[in-house]
Amino acid sequence: METSTTLAQLISIVSFIFYGASCLVSKYMISEFDRFRMPGFRKITGILQILAGLGLTVGLFSPFLFPWITSTSTSGLALQMLVGIGVRIRIKDKWFQILPALFFLILNLFIFYRYLKIDI
Repeated sequence: METSTTLAQLISIVSFIFYGASCLVSKYMISEFDRFRMPGFRKITGILQILAGLGLTVGLFSPFLFPWITSTSTSGLALQMLVGIGVRIRIKDKWFQILPALFFLILNLFIFYRYLKIDI
């Protein structure tokens, strides 16, 4: 696997495991999901992000053995980021508040594309 893909994967793993865990325990995240008008999705979001981060970790250590795990994980994270962008637009967040979700959407699409090439 190329260095750029490995680096992208590491960034995504650390970010989503941390963010997922904070969704489960942080008072700030409770208030953020209230602000998003989606309090019922906080726990499932956190759990899915932790699971996807773990899936990316599996792919990092065995990219040719389980490429479908990474492809599934990264496409799920990209979909979450797409929904996150939509939510932030709906609640009229400023553009700089949308940038992290856009960055992680692009990052995970890049990882997905790289692993799609392995599957073929």
